[in-house]
Amino acid sequence: MEAVKKKPMVLIVLRTMLGFTPPEWAYVATQRTGVQVSQGFARSIDRKIRISPVNRLRDGETTLRRIRALVVTACELLNAGVPDVGNDRLHRLDKADTKGGPATIRAAASIGVPYAMLLYERFLGRPFAGHRDSVSELVGDTLETAIEDVLARAGVSFRKTKRAERVAGFDQAPDFIIPDEFNPKVVIEAKVTEDDGTARDKITRIQHLAELAQKGQPANAPRFEVVACIAGRGFDVRREDMKKLLLATRGKVFTLKTLEYLVSHTSINNFRSR
Repeated sequence: MEAVKKKPMVLIVLRTMLGFTPPEWAYVATQRTGVQVSQGFARSIDRKIRISPVNRLRDGETTLRRIRALVVTACELLNAGVPDVGNDRLHRLDKADTKGGPATIRAAASIGVPYAMLLYERFLGRPFAGHRDSVSELVGDTLETAIEDVLARAGVSFRKTKRAERVAGFDQAPDFIIPDEFNPKVVIEAKVTEDDGTARDKITRIQHLAELAQKGQPANAPRFEVVACIAGRGFDVRREDMKKLLLATRGKVFTLKTLEYLVSHTSINNFRSR
């Protein structure tokens, strides 16, 4: 922590050793220390340090407490080494400089590591970005597949749209339309995200759908019902954003844990045949 105060660039070094993005580090630090470190704070302090990497930190007590939580978390994780996660998974710290905990960190610091052995993208600030981007749709498919299963078990007719598909009557096609796009009575937006910025974008989109449903209709009789199915810590960051989501959907928000109530607690129940 003293090193971070003297040369803030140390914080960036710790983050790249972890292979975390700023929001990921903030989330883990909050979970492990109980100190509330927001994704926004982590991004802003990271950017501030990268712009002025050698200027000493002169921020207030709250900022230093959050930074200390980040540092403590990093040190605990780096000292612990790589836990056993099975043969079918790859742990973030399973790399040349951190695989063996303090021993490999000291070795890397003293004798260096061949550049090719390091995770190249850490130097660009996007750890595991190639892999993460390549599987992002697969992660989202997990939630969408669960929704399809729930609808199919209830015998509900639905139209699942494709990515970037154009559907008449919608600026952006929702993920599911019930019973079909010619007579939409319920639309479902599904999203899995670990990032609060992406979550806000989805909430804005859902709000727009709610406005579209109400356009030209009586106050209590929207053209179709808007339902949100969400997952991931991105939706767990800002209470105000969740309030907007609940208001836009009139409370019709479901997670993987509550997806079993999707049909019975929405207008979808009118279309079930089983």
